[in-house]
Amino acid sequence: MANMLSIRLVRSVIGRPEAQRQVVEALGLRKLNQTVLHADTPTIRGMINKIPHLLEVQETVLSDSEK
Repeated sequence: MANMLSIRLVRSVIGRPEAQRQVVEALGLRKLNQTVLHADTPTIRGMINKIPHLLEVQETVLSDSEK
């Protein structure tokens, strides 16, 4: 079983600093309301902590059969 994070972009990056735009891009988010799954690692958590006002995050546990 793996801990995963479901990350959704809920606010636009228009008018945001370049550093915040780069974090959104590094997470693999391109459009509003797009959702991506990432492993729950300190690196991903750090990215989320830089732009919590732009994201909606849910913790998900995937079983071996769902991978």
